[in-house]
Amino acid sequence: MRGLWIAGAPTSPSAERDSGFARTRSSIPAPPDVPSPAATPNESITPMRKRTVALITVSAVVLAAVGAAYWAGRDLFHEPSARGVDSVVAELDGERVLGVFAHPDDEQTVNGLFWRASQDGAETAMITATRGEAGHQVPVVARQEDLGTVRAAEALKNSFNLGVDEHEVWEYPDGGLPDIDEDELVERVADAMRDFRPDVVVAFWPESGATGHADHMEMGRVTELAIAELEESGGSYTGPDHLVYTISPTKALTTFGGETGAFVVANQPEPDYAMPAEVGKKFEGWQIHASQRDFMPASYILPTWVVYALWDHEFYTVRDLGTDPLA
Repeated sequence: MRGLWIAGAPTSPSAERDSGFARTRSSIPAPPDVPSPAATPNESITPMRKRTVALITVSAVVLAAVGAAYWAGRDLFHEPSARGVDSVVAELDGERVLGVFAHPDDEQTVNGLFWRASQDGAETAMITATRGEAGHQVPVVARQEDLGTVRAAEALKNSFNLGVDEHEVWEYPDGGLPDIDEDELVERVADAMRDFRPDVVVAFWPESGATGHADHMEMGRVTELAIAELEESGGSYTGPDHLVYTISPTKALTTFGGETGAFVVANQPEPDYAMPAEVGKKFEGWQIHASQRDFMPASYILPTWVVYALWDHEFYTVRDLGTDPLA
């Protein structure tokens, strides 16, 4: 019967062709699953490139802002009238340097001057007229009734850290120096000068006191009167050759100092010299003055390290007593 298939019977040629094709087709392995078409290189790189460009742009803007803020901040502590020197005492050929101050931590304004003078071989000494017992603790580290003892010790330790050879802390009342008999103060400072015989004396400018503090201004005035007395005495020692006044940065005081800062700026001279402040010694000094450790943030709002990143020089005005005596 046409079309009846019998097992084992030969097939027709067309059937053989069909079955051969089927066998051939079935012997070819099936292609693997093909993933969806990959993104082109441009399509995959573009988002990454955009993110990179955005990151670079933001970083550049931030760095520019930080840099601008840094230089603007440094400008607050720059005095264009001041000539830069390595050491004011060396510039004056000083060999014996005496500082006359009012309170423990006043020496923090002159760290660089005294440290470099000591390192250069000069003999150095300090007077601190009070024990600082009326000060405000930042932070609180002692009983208030013991603060004078604590701060006197801090001053002695800090001057030692600066290489100062001699340091006297007197016991006049903190905040009361203008009320002390001025002749007594003048004579005591003059006697200290006769004993130490400095050729350079460092003090506060009497009309401003660096911070506007009445005790600072009084000790600046007393120092001048003591030198004038020595000049007139005609003894074997007639006073120092130079009187060096510590000067505060005017722009910083104007910006942060309020009415007191404005007073200081209006009543102090332009500085003659700028010298490195020995910032490391200033940091050490505030650690030694534990009762006043946070003074800089309290005064300038900024952290201490930021202040000294900007304020890394000390400023001084010098009076040549040979050509411009006080008497």
